[in-house]
Amino acid sequence: MATTSVTKTKKTTKTKKRKTRTNKKKLVIVESPAKAKTIQKYLGSTYKVVASKGHVRDLPKSRMGVDIGDDFKPDYISIRGKGDVIKMLKSEAKKSKMIYLASDPDREGEAIAWHVSHVLNLDVNDQNRVVFNEITKDTVKDAFKHPRTIDMNLVDAQQARRVLDRLVGYSISPLLWKKVKKGLSAGRVQSVALWLVIDRERQIRKFEPEEYWTIDSEFKSGRSKFKASFYGLNGKKTKLANNDDVQKVLKKIDSKGDFDVNKVTKKERRRQPNPPFTTSTLQQDANRKLNFKTGRTMMAAQQLYEGINIGKEGSQGLITYMRTDSTRISSIAKHEAATFLHEKYGAEYSANKPIKGKMPEGAQDAHEAVRPTSVHRTPASIKQYLSKDQYKLYNLIWSRFVASQMTPAIMDTETVTIEQNGVTYRANGSKMKFEGFLKVYSNGKEKDNILPDLNRGDTVKLAKNNPDQHFTQPPARYTEANLIKTLEENGVGRPSTYSPTLGTIQKRYYVKLVGKRFEPTELGEIVNKIIEEYFPDIVNVDFTADVEGKLDEIEEAKEKWVEVVDHFYQPFSKEVDHAEKLMEDVQIKDELAGFNCEICGAPMVVKMGKYGKFYACSRFPDCRNTQAIVKEIGVTCPKCKKGQVIERKTKKNRLFYGCSRYPECDFVSWDKPIGRDCPKCGHFLVEKKVRGGMQVICPNGDYKEDIQK
Repeated sequence: MATTSVTKTKKTTKTKKRKTRTNKKKLVIVESPAKAKTIQKYLGSTYKVVASKGHVRDLPKSRMGVDIGDDFKPDYISIRGKGDVIKMLKSEAKKSKMIYLASDPDREGEAIAWHVSHVLNLDVNDQNRVVFNEITKDTVKDAFKHPRTIDMNLVDAQQARRVLDRLVGYSISPLLWKKVKKGLSAGRVQSVALWLVIDRERQIRKFEPEEYWTIDSEFKSGRSKFKASFYGLNGKKTKLANNDDVQKVLKKIDSKGDFDVNKVTKKERRRQPNPPFTTSTLQQDANRKLNFKTGRTMMAAQQLYEGINIGKEGSQGLITYMRTDSTRISSIAKHEAATFLHEKYGAEYSANKPIKGKMPEGAQDAHEAVRPTSVHRTPASIKQYLSKDQYKLYNLIWSRFVASQMTPAIMDTETVTIEQNGVTYRANGSKMKFEGFLKVYSNGKEKDNILPDLNRGDTVKLAKNNPDQHFTQPPARYTEANLIKTLEENGVGRPSTYSPTLGTIQKRYYVKLVGKRFEPTELGEIVNKIIEEYFPDIVNVDFTADVEGKLDEIEEAKEKWVEVVDHFYQPFSKEVDHAEKLMEDVQIKDELAGFNCEICGAPMVVKMGKYGKFYACSRFPDCRNTQAIVKEIGVTCPKCKKGQVIERKTKKNRLFYGCSRYPECDFVSWDKPIGRDCPKCGHFLVEKKVRGGMQVICPNGDYKEDIQK
């Protein structure tokens, strides 16, 4: 009887072990908890999806971390604060029967997978790497049917970039700390971005305006009026350089006589839609149309890609991978778009051969363009589930993609040439014939400009001449959109680098945004001057673009990463040695503020800090009194009637206006008060930027005044 009992116990133990082994799950490791949640839903209970929360290993912050003498071997260490995550990953790995690495499908994602595999002691030759361009059920499930090994070419390209950036940053930055001030930094791509901003500022400073004139006149044909502009004399285009030139033209005109219609040209113009978004064009359009900074754009895009809970459907990835330089669209997505357009708008709106975008030089074309994962998820249908930023960006991406699959807009255009005594005017008219893609996506309201029905040989009368003086304008400072476009056109940086690059040069206070445009700071100009003098290749656009090209060749297995880094480092190290010997200390002299410290009585001075200039006691560090530098706008506080309205800035560097008596008076305004009250309700008036200029408005009502330029 006892023997039977022992036998049963052994059988029970074996059964439990068998069940435990059978119940082991397949572990999937991604970067973010949101992505993990969405993928878990698709894969079901036989999988467990966890997040590494980004990189788990990196170069140390406290030292170079690159062994130059040993083929630039990186010394990777576990990232501080990631101990619990690594412990969790190891624990889950031990309990799993299979491990999949499903980080993002780019160099950075491949490097994260490689670092995770190292931490978990996985074999790099295991077929455990899973990639997908969009987080939808079918795409994700299909990806797990085709796992591959970690692509070491992608890893090496990322390593090369990381090592190059470390060599530049940790070689130049200590020089800047020593010779200028602590807290400064230099980087391979950020230095080019800073140089572009400063080079544009130099062009503006050197610019000399030139005078020119135009004559925009009004003509009558029967009861109809239309506008035409002076074109030239005796059939030749003529420039009007000054008022004398204008007067010579006006003397030739008989204001009461007829003008002859010499030529009428009618054409049909087709306007093609833009291709779907790449990372760069998405950031540019979001900046222009939504006033989003690049960081804000990429944060919302990441959320849309990783998955949003949209009611009955649960968590769904709403857009494809948002880091791409390709305008390519899958055949499935094209077919789905064509079906949608036929059903929603009609066959005439669906293009037989949708527009193909021109790929930027050096584009990898590794992923599709940024597009919605399902065109049937219209922005309106899921608006209730999205935040304001998510909705605005999704609407932009959806509209651009749908428009890219649509037919061109067709305009009827007309050019009329009228003449009298050898003086030629031209009038241009246009009328929308077929909306095409503009039904879904446009850069603004398309206005018709319809001319009267005119034919050659007709005559018209001059109603009014409007000569106007102008001056040529200097090149405009860069907006975020313009700067990204310029970096991309010059092959500097890649989709993943634009946002952090622009963030860094602002964070270091090398540039500041004034009216949505970049202006260099004094500190930025000092740093740029040093780098230009001692490290000219670092700010050379062509040189930096060539390095980017070499990184691409590493990814394509055409170059070895150690050789690329060595080719860069040999001349660079000589420049570092040269700078250490010859670079002189740069004194950022303190200016006297003109008043004394309220604590100790010593003179106050103006100092340069991390976020700009500020007042500080000259006895620092014995006296640590500091004050913000405020700018009065010449308006008495409309609330307390005692203090002055001054410019202030938020922690995020956004300008607002407040009372100088704060905290006694808590008056604040985002818009600039002008010192007058509304004639309707008595509320204070403010200046507000509007499309095309500025207006004086009443924040409390509908009173408005246009500000004349």
